[in-house]
Amino acid sequence: MDSHAHPAPNLRIGDLAPNFSARSTAGEISLADYRGKWLMLFSHPADFTPVCTSEFVAIAEAEDRFTQMNCQLVALSVDSLFSHFAWIRAIRDRFGVEVRFPIVEDPTLVIGNAYGMVSNDAADSATMRTTFFIDPDGYVRATSSYPATVGRSVDEMIRTLCALQAVDANGSLAPANWQPGKEMLLPAQPTLDDVLSGKNPSDWFYSTGNKT
Repeated sequence: MDSHAHPAPNLRIGDLAPNFSARSTAGEISLADYRGKWLMLFSHPADFTPVCTSEFVAIAEAEDRFTQMNCQLVALSVDSLFSHFAWIRAIRDRFGVEVRFPIVEDPTLVIGNAYGMVSNDAADSATMRTTFFIDPDGYVRATSSYPATVGRSVDEMIRTLCALQAVDANGSLAPANWQPGKEMLLPAQPTLDDVLSGKNPSDWFYSTGNKT
């Protein structure tokens, strides 16, 4: 396993995602391999755990939806490659679902530390249930973190990805509870002419626009 980045415990939205190369269930992969497409990098505390198993079943069942949005899924945990293989087999035999996206091994927490998923002195991976939405240029555009006891919502992962892509496509803003096909918001126009010319007093800072 090789990390090309120094630990970044304060990795923020807008930062360049640290590159790494590591073994995975799909062979040796590098983050740079996915430039040109969206990447969903998500971690889980451990294989063979209830919540993580439920997540991987749900995410694997939705993989085609991510693919249609030009998004690659890559998972990460501290468990070994052989543990990943055994877990994937157990998932297939129990649920009839094949996990085909790469699961990266990170037994020394090198990648987890580089992404700020765990502190440099962490003894285990208990905090590693984090999702990074990385754009085609390699920049972190959104993140989400959950405790080990609460699973992610696949629908919210897809909604967030759709919103990021829609914002990039037309320059609009995604309002609360936005869903694809719904109206988006226009950026505020903080000039005196816009403030005085609007039909409604709030038009300069709250107007709907494109649908995506």
